[in-house]
Amino acid sequence: MTEEKKQMTTDMSEMVFDDGRIEAIQEFQSPEQLFQDLIFRVRKYHPSDDISLIEKAYKVAYDAHKDQVRKSGEPYIIHPLCVAIILADLELDKETIAAGLMHDVVEDTIMTEEEIEREFGSDVVLLVDGVTKLQQLQLTGDNEGKTPDKLEIQAENLRKMFLAMAKDIRVILIKLADRLHNMRTLNHMPPEKQQRIARETLDIYAPIAQRLGISKIKVELDDLSLKYLEPEVYYDLVDKIAIRRSEREAYIQGIVNEVEQHIENTDIKAQVDGRIKHFFSIYKKMKNQDKTIDQIYDLFAVRIIVDTVKDCYAALGVIHEMYKPIPGRFKDYIAMPKANMYQSLHTTLIGANGQPFEIQIRTYEMHKAAEFGIAAHWKYKESSDGKKVEEREEEKLVWLRQILEWQRDMSDNMEFMNLLKSDLDLFSDSVYCFTPTGDVKNLPAGSTPIDFAYSIHSAVGNKMIGARVNGKLVTIDYEIKNGDRIEILTSQNSKGPSRDWLNVVKSTQAKSKINQWFKNELKEDNIVKGKELLAAYCKAKAINTIDIMKPEYMNAIMKKYGFKDWDSVYAAVGHGGLKEGQIINKMQELYDKAHKKALTDEEVLASVAEGNYQKKTQAKSGSGIVVKGIHDVAVRFSKCCSPVPGDEIVGFVTRGRGVSIHRTDCVNVINMPEMERVRLIDAEWQQSTEEITGEKYFSEIRIFANNRSGLIADISRALTEKNVDILSMNTRTNKQGLATLSTSFEIGSREELNRIIDKIRSVESVIDIERTTG
Repeated sequence: MTEEKKQMTTDMSEMVFDDGRIEAIQEFQSPEQLFQDLIFRVRKYHPSDDISLIEKAYKVAYDAHKDQVRKSGEPYIIHPLCVAIILADLELDKETIAAGLMHDVVEDTIMTEEEIEREFGSDVVLLVDGVTKLQQLQLTGDNEGKTPDKLEIQAENLRKMFLAMAKDIRVILIKLADRLHNMRTLNHMPPEKQQRIARETLDIYAPIAQRLGISKIKVELDDLSLKYLEPEVYYDLVDKIAIRRSEREAYIQGIVNEVEQHIENTDIKAQVDGRIKHFFSIYKKMKNQDKTIDQIYDLFAVRIIVDTVKDCYAALGVIHEMYKPIPGRFKDYIAMPKANMYQSLHTTLIGANGQPFEIQIRTYEMHKAAEFGIAAHWKYKESSDGKKVEEREEEKLVWLRQILEWQRDMSDNMEFMNLLKSDLDLFSDSVYCFTPTGDVKNLPAGSTPIDFAYSIHSAVGNKMIGARVNGKLVTIDYEIKNGDRIEILTSQNSKGPSRDWLNVVKSTQAKSKINQWFKNELKEDNIVKGKELLAAYCKAKAINTIDIMKPEYMNAIMKKYGFKDWDSVYAAVGHGGLKEGQIINKMQELYDKAHKKALTDEEVLASVAEGNYQKKTQAKSGSGIVVKGIHDVAVRFSKCCSPVPGDEIVGFVTRGRGVSIHRTDCVNVINMPEMERVRLIDAEWQQSTEEITGEKYFSEIRIFANNRSGLIADISRALTEKNVDILSMNTRTNKQGLATLSTSFEIGSREELNRIIDKIRSVESVIDIERTTG
């Protein structure tokens, strides 16, 4: 990009965002200058002259970061100072400003949380700790090409973020300020990192800022993300908006002057200003509506700010007398606020030259709420009853509490992730409709009467048999439109929701409640089915159910899979969540361990004699395997179960690739179709295989443990002490704190593997160990 175009871009940011949303890139300032700027901004809105807390936080941050520099080469302290200035622009309390200054102190320096709490109090340390934990979250990534483990980690991180927000919303406000400054200085990062951070910002942080109603941050995050994700599009927009710039500015100013005059003539006190919309909003409308920039109606916008709601509607009447409104382009967000509590009147009009433009009308209080969102309600002041203002503003966070409710209902991270990304209101537009009594319901765009029914109550949705919209019967897949009045028809004889409804509903709330109904309603059927499957499996494998269905073995299974009762195990097998082989084989293994059979002398001699006879009639392979009935056989070890000397094994005659050796408890062998089982052939290990061949065999185990700091290091140390070379190690942790570690290595025999497993079992927090079985 040429220097000329870069300069033009800077000029354009000053022109296009003249309402102060995006500041032009400032020349480098010293930390002292920035700190004085911070104090000036705080004193503009904070009634107290006592800034000692902020001064102390600045001194701690300055000392902690004094030897650090950013990628740009400037002192690191510049970053926390700029974060604090963004927070001051949101007019946040002094504790939040102090935490913003110190948000990297714990992560990047030796200062501990205890030291911060001693110096600044529990409020500040809670905020710093919350932001520090969010720093490790990697939320980026398209689902396409992602492994389930990575998706699950991403979902788990989103859960942590929402929980941090619920604990103290100021944590996410600091994080948003941190992300905004990082985006402003993203040009110093390598291109791959620019793309990753910009994608993460557009997918996660900008929608959260929107949900919190903080347009001051949201629009800048959007535009900066576009700049790095679609640079050609971004600079093309810069070029197109720059064309006839002076003409457009004159046009907007003409409208502003005209509106001001008419408003003044009606004795309405108002502030009127004009602007051109931000780049990302223009780009999104061009893309979604397949239009050119000249076809975007609200490229120009005029904002009228008045004192009262009554003046809003009075001003609207004046405007509609002046200009011709475009039908269907009026929205009353005062009577029906957006989900983030945004309020304004929006109307699109035709100017004198035929150019469409938008006018937004709101009160000063609504304007502050639109710019600062939830931050506008997080103040230094307290009410007369001693409760903070934010406690009275909890309705602003209804959506957040709803997310936390879904988190409790959904044990499956994948389900939570998919519903959150695709359906949650956080990432979609809204539609407003009415109940028969006139209450307003806010649903995701594209919602149906089923969504409406479940938004009222689960029982209404479960008993729904039809719906009326504006007095007329409609189908259940009818797409609700703004202003619709909806009545749900129910019947006590209804059999409940249909699975087809899951393909019709739009809201996460409805999907979650429908799935919950099926889990509860069909549990009895699944229990019966699960019992039958387990019994059939035992019968097929000649396993005595009386032997293995003992409380100690059942408790071990429930603990391993996280079930509270045995009926839940049956139900999981019944609906396919668990395979019957997984349950029975594990219980049989536990039974065998507790009932090791002692051989008599006669049995030992008989087995030796049988072995000598078989040696004469069996062929040996070069891999330490004896295969019955086949000579000069090519043998390979199956990777699905990784057999080692000492394992009970079986051969499978493949087509053209010799014999594949499996463990007898391999899932692929156990679940093999009957028509394929005829190709199984007896096989066993040669005597003293390890001593004769000196070969090593691939083995893989899965370790279940309660997650803790240093767990992986302790397990690695245990393997090293047994002289084991680790080939791979993968770990993941679920929301209950249960860690699953899969590790592979090479060994010489099952005895060696058992010694290794015994060693790992002695590691603190390890619950169970199993070998992979396919």
